[in-house]
Amino acid sequence: MDDLLERLRAGLPAEALITDPDVTASYGNDMASFCAAGTPAVVVLPRSVEQVQHVMRTATALRVPVVPQGARTGLSGAANASDGCIVLSLTKMDRILEISPVDRIAVVEPGVVNAVLSRAVGEHGLYYPPDPSSWEMCTIGGNIGTASGGLCCVKYGVTAEYVLGLTVVLADGRLLKTGRRTAKGVAGYDLTRLFVGSEGSLGIVVEAVLALRPQPPAQLVLAAEFPSAAAACDAVCAIMERGHTPSLLEIMDRTTVRAVNKLANMGLPETTEALLLAAFDTPDPGADLAAVGTLCEAAGASEVVPADTVAESELLLQARRMSLTALETVKSATMIDDVCVPRSKLGAMIEGTAAIAEKYDLTIGVCAHAGDGNTHPVVCFDHLDPDESRRARESFDEIMALGLELGGTITGEHGVGVLKKEWLARELGPVSLELQRGIKQTFDPLGILNPGKLF
Repeated sequence: MDDLLERLRAGLPAEALITDPDVTASYGNDMASFCAAGTPAVVVLPRSVEQVQHVMRTATALRVPVVPQGARTGLSGAANASDGCIVLSLTKMDRILEISPVDRIAVVEPGVVNAVLSRAVGEHGLYYPPDPSSWEMCTIGGNIGTASGGLCCVKYGVTAEYVLGLTVVLADGRLLKTGRRTAKGVAGYDLTRLFVGSEGSLGIVVEAVLALRPQPPAQLVLAAEFPSAAAACDAVCAIMERGHTPSLLEIMDRTTVRAVNKLANMGLPETTEALLLAAFDTPDPGADLAAVGTLCEAAGASEVVPADTVAESELLLQARRMSLTALETVKSATMIDDVCVPRSKLGAMIEGTAAIAEKYDLTIGVCAHAGDGNTHPVVCFDHLDPDESRRARESFDEIMALGLELGGTITGEHGVGVLKKEWLARELGPVSLELQRGIKQTFDPLGILNPGKLF
């Protein structure tokens, strides 16, 4: 420990090092439940690429594990500390280095908060689409590490589609530049995509070149009430089959709606079994909402209410964004699943989750990015009740198994971390797992980068 601190101090300012055990313990974990976390030896908050390189050279020399962190809003334990590790918190590297309206790119450090970037590029008439529900807190580095998505994925895609290039500090401190600033480029293997979603296991992202879009018109939202989740999912299938391109298509089940109302008095309809939100940012969103409203009524919607103003639309979106927070208030703890299935299987996924909740006598609320089949079943339980905690874990596993049975994946945007290591192996199969471990070995031969995650 003394040798580690002495070497770190040789290349870092005093304020970049935190050694107080009470403070370092607060960096021990992200927001996931049921994920083991260790005690870090030290927390480092670098402000420059050179400082990150110094940390990695020191870690390599002493064979000390390094756990990179952003805002720790993750839900899979990917940012959890391991015993004796260096926690490398990148939140102080929070500069927007460049915004180019001509090239439609932004160059940013990893600690830039998603919402801060969105507002900054908006001042230039530009738009950065990936918008996780935690966008007011989560960082771009964390978004890249987990390949996160958001509410607008159905039209605009996920983080991976907007990362053009990266600057990465490797495990031994070398600096790697991947990708490009150009609109096109296919030179060599796509190492940029390899790092997106790697959860800090291959290198430390210290700079990112991000693609931007022109700012779209303000979107209007429609809310449709359904007597069943199956009917709401039928409406989703009809909307997509008819060729509509909503900027947002989200489902909240009855449990979620009631939790949001209880938390924020939003006045959402508690008698509904499923609330579908559809939005359009087209030149004539009213016409698009009318067409979608007709499809919702044909699918069995009991009421369809289009918002008349952008302000009303924002209230509905606020309700959806606070869904996970609201469900956290139902019981003392939650496990938030992240299973993505083909859109055609969305109804089966939600109904199957309801059956699992009944089987285990648990409250499981479901909100979903319905447009891309990404469901977020939230298992609510009392963490002080051993039996209820056991049932929560078993129900979580059954939900993931159901997703795979329906042709889906164990994670659409939250990542694997600690929580889903076993399930990653099941989804990938032995050949893919062997190759991915080989990639990890190439980039991190000593195994010091975020050990115990993914594999």
